[in-house]
Amino acid sequence: MTSRPDAILFDMDGVILEGAGTPLSVYERAADATIESLELEPTERQRRDLRDHGYANVETACGALGVDPTAFWRRKEDEASRLAAERIRSGERGIYDDVDALEMLAERTTLALVSNNRHETAAFVADHLSAPFAAARGRDPTAAGWRRRKPKPDYLLETLAELGVDDGLYVGDRETDVTAAEEAGLEPAYLRRSHNADEPLPSGAACKLETLSDLGGILDERCDR
Repeated sequence: MTSRPDAILFDMDGVILEGAGTPLSVYERAADATIESLELEPTERQRRDLRDHGYANVETACGALGVDPTAFWRRKEDEASRLAAERIRSGERGIYDDVDALEMLAERTTLALVSNNRHETAAFVADHLSAPFAAARGRDPTAAGWRRRKPKPDYLLETLAELGVDDGLYVGDRETDVTAAEEAGLEPAYLRRSHNADEPLPSGAACKLETLSDLGGILDERCDR
């Protein structure tokens, strides 16, 4: 990138929040709480399906139990967001130390958070951090929202429209982030963390970052491949 980007967008899990994603135990607890609130009596197999992170198994189990899968999914997503916020507030799930670098970046360009995680959790993280994010976007708590996750560019494109920009950088830690960024017309920056240290650099990555602090140089000069 030879000119300063209009905005820098960030993935959340593995980039801002420590760990590659939400632990399965959070979704299991969220499902159990939803089962109890709806007074359901699932079989052991049905409970496993309702605890699943994906929508398809939840839909199948809800059909067998005579429950609206969209209503169950939304309640489960809401409960998972509540549990996720508790873990962040308590420090059980940490924030990477180099996130502090974003405060200075925000003085020079627009920052936004775009994640496959739940929208409520993305919004919570954006408010929780001291860095001023101009926008935060996560997946909608619906089947359609689940299907629009990266590598599809939908949430990135919606965020660019909200910001009123069409040029920028997207910082992620997965190949799906690189793919989504390219589809949205953004330059993909691939961030190395412990969970992807041995993964090959995705072919579409415009640059590789060892730390978020490296982004300061990208505002002034082209980053190295």
